[in-house]
Amino acid sequence: MKDQLESLINQMVEHGIPYVDAVNEFEKRFIRNLLDRNKGNRSKAAEALGIHRNTLSRKIEELGLDHIPKRRKRSSR
Repeated sequence: MKDQLESLINQMVEHGIPYVDAVNEFEKRFIRNLLDRNKGNRSKAAEALGIHRNTLSRKIEELGLDHIPKRRKRSSR
């Protein structure tokens, strides 16, 4: 895994990808993956990330991931 990451970093440097863009893209994909694995449950995703749910919500907004649907409450019948 570390070798793959090192290779990816080398490729990004060679292609002139700015640090900020690389970090943002990594965060987007990492967060999106954990949200998918937790079926959109932000509390569970935040726990897996080791951050507070409010921090995750802020990150989602900052990174433009707020198109990810929030969990809907079940309607009572």
